Amino acid sequence: MKKHLIIRIGQSIMIFCSLLIGAVAIAQSDKDKKLMADCDTAKAEFLRTDALLKNLFAGAYGYVILPNVGKGGMVVGGASGNGFVYEKDKIVGKAQMTQVTVGFQFGGQAYRELLFFENKAALDHFKANKVEFSAQASAVAATAGASANAKYTNGIMIFTQQKGGVMYEASVGGQKFKFSAF
Repeated sequence: MKKHLIIRIGQSIMIFCSLLIGAVAIAQSDKDKKLMADCDTAKAEFLRTDALLKNLFAGAYGYVILPNVGKGGMVVGGASGNGFVYEKDKIVGKAQMTQVTVGFQFGGQAYRELLFFENKAALDHFKANKVEFSAQASAVAATAGASANAKYTNGIMIFTQQKGGVMYEASVGGQKFKFSAF
């Protein structure tokens, strides 16, 4: 009788854990689907703003789209965003960006960020979590025709596109990226 009860309790625990894992997997999947839709929308918006980016998407070894970056600060500031990493137009993992800045700054804004990788070495460097941008890194504001004169720096080209908000800033800081493979 006791043995039968223990087996029943064990089975119940296993069923509960299976359902819990399934629910977490579905939630994660829904979150990823939303992020993927946001990346698709961001790519379309970048292309709508500057049709010449089509050539960069076609010619780049890979790219990262961060569709929703939030930034805010008052003396000390920060920003963060998540997105997907593409290699030859196939999703190979997730990217997380964090940024810390210090200096005169006040406000908040939302923007998109797009990174192109010129070659396999540049993308591999990113995948190894070795990409950081200091205050000297320059991102090109995605406007009509802006990509025509943009150049790769150390195998990476960066574009941003403001979505909303106002940020007054004269600060220094840097961005750090974290790659997670699927």
